[in-house]
Amino acid sequence: MGSWYWWMLFGMAVVTYIPRAFPLTFLEGKELPPVISGILRNIPFAVLGALIFPAVLYIQEGDIFFGFIGAIIAFTLAFLFQNVMVVVLGTVGFLAVYSLFI
Repeated sequence: MGSWYWWMLFGMAVVTYIPRAFPLTFLEGKELPPVISGILRNIPFAVLGALIFPAVLYIQEGDIFFGFIGAIIAFTLAFLFQNVMVVVLGTVGFLAVYSLFI
């Protein structure tokens, strides 16, 4: 391994450390405005939607409705429970059971 590998590793560590350390050092003890808190609370769902939606449209094998059923279940669970882990695990579990019957 060349020295570029270590510089790249160091650079990635710095780039990922800065966004984590900044709020801890400068926002410690301060409360964010409700608008900002609401936006930050919805980021996981936005990312989850961005990851799931292309897979729904480009499903390659099996039942064509498999992706659409998964999307409907994911949106329903997100609306009801508002917890990303419940949405992901519930959708995967439902589709696992569904795949046994198709």
